[in-house]
Amino acid sequence: METFPDKAYWSAKAAQMKFPTQLFIDGKWQDAVSRKRFPSVNPATGALLTEVAEADSADVNIAVANAREAFEDGRWSQLPPRERGRRLIRLAEIIERHREELALMETLDVGKPIHDSYHIDMAGIIRTFAWHGEATDKVYDEIAPTEAGSIGMITREPLGVVAAVVPWNFPLDMAAWKVAPALAAGNSVILKPAEQSPLTALRLAELALDAGIPAGILNVLPGYGPTAGKALGLHPDVDCLAFTGSTEVGKLFLQYSGQSNMKRVWLECGGKSPNIIFADCDDLDAAAQAAAMAIFFNQGEVCSAGSRLLVENSIRESFVEKVIAAGAFLKPGDPLDPTTRIGAIISNKQLTRVMGYIDAGRKQGARLRLGGERVSLESGGYYLAPTIFDNVQSHMTIAQEEIFGPVLAVLGFDSEDEALCIANDSTYGLGAAVWTGNISRAHRMAKRLRAGTVWINAYEEGDATVPFGGFKQSGFGRDKSLHAIDKYTDLKTTWIHIDPLTQADKNFLQDPQSSL
Repeated sequence: METFPDKAYWSAKAAQMKFPTQLFIDGKWQDAVSRKRFPSVNPATGALLTEVAEADSADVNIAVANAREAFEDGRWSQLPPRERGRRLIRLAEIIERHREELALMETLDVGKPIHDSYHIDMAGIIRTFAWHGEATDKVYDEIAPTEAGSIGMITREPLGVVAAVVPWNFPLDMAAWKVAPALAAGNSVILKPAEQSPLTALRLAELALDAGIPAGILNVLPGYGPTAGKALGLHPDVDCLAFTGSTEVGKLFLQYSGQSNMKRVWLECGGKSPNIIFADCDDLDAAAQAAAMAIFFNQGEVCSAGSRLLVENSIRESFVEKVIAAGAFLKPGDPLDPTTRIGAIISNKQLTRVMGYIDAGRKQGARLRLGGERVSLESGGYYLAPTIFDNVQSHMTIAQEEIFGPVLAVLGFDSEDEALCIANDSTYGLGAAVWTGNISRAHRMAKRLRAGTVWINAYEEGDATVPFGGFKQSGFGRDKSLHAIDKYTDLKTTWIHIDPLTQADKNFLQDPQSSL
């Protein structure tokens, strides 16, 4: 696309868009057994987009049975890895051809700017499927260093039926992070999108069928967490459940696993990531711009958002002014306008929750420096101005709890040790960043920060080649990179005795006590 289309173009396309509204099971569209449906609402306007079939335990049972049959008959699991890879790469190419459609559908469903849906989300999704497609025949098994006469084979095998429960902030992106490696490994997948954002997941299933991924291998069940999500968590024939979302719900899936079949549970949960600015940073202007985007990008609805800004006190006042200027420039606007950089909060419920945190910040004595109020009320949508609190103390609610909105808490520090103490004073450990011109300090900090990813003089950078996941209550297991495939496979040892049995071997087999 040489010139990115204007708002009128996207608005016209939106008016003509048709949405998928049924469950996708065994390669076919079908209504929920209960015939129930639930609304999909455009956060930018508060208007109804469509109503979607609402899956519950009955539909989960049907989908799991189909996914199990599809796995066991080998239509996908027994394909040569190279062939599975070809079809995943073909899916990436099909997504590229449907990039406009999918980006627009995502923007309408979750309120994020069309610029970001098209240039950021879709680019990452295409890369994820292509990368894992390329990786399918590059994951090698092992031969153990055994004594002569024996061979120890260590092989990696798919788990079977994988359930993927994904969030609403990056609906198709997070789905790709789980679906792509699970399919690459040879599993069948049941994808449950968040009830706030079901549309692109349903369209993905249809496109996957076009790419040659067989019926029954990728099934999509939109529905609510306490019904469809819980049913997947408790189902005895689901071998693995991968989840991205809140820590609270992640703990529920651990309980469901223990109450059922001890299925593998992989969690990427909440975050309260520290973004640490030292006075010796070489480019404080760039750091300030990055600090603003670290919290305000995607309306702050990012699990690894830089929601705690730790600034060395000697530069704190001047640096915070730079961040305020950058934040004030990022005004919320119509997501269909390509110039918009901040869109709408996902729902009125989430907006009310975020406003509650802003009230808590005021009441607990933090200094409101920017925003703190709803905007664009006339639109009917759920918009919130970028918000910055200074003079925040580590014990305050806005410094401890994940807000999942465009709210920044600024904390000061005087030394490296104090910065580390504040940064690690969290139940979360998803991401962290350090801005410094001192390479020794950068290495010291990176080693001592309790986070799954540490950025140095950057924020939120990375690609499909590196793993992503958290420490502490941010979860365990990794998305992206070859390490993602580890989650969806089992290791099997096959021990082969090559040489004929010696008399000593025969004696041992007849009477193991004889060798003692």
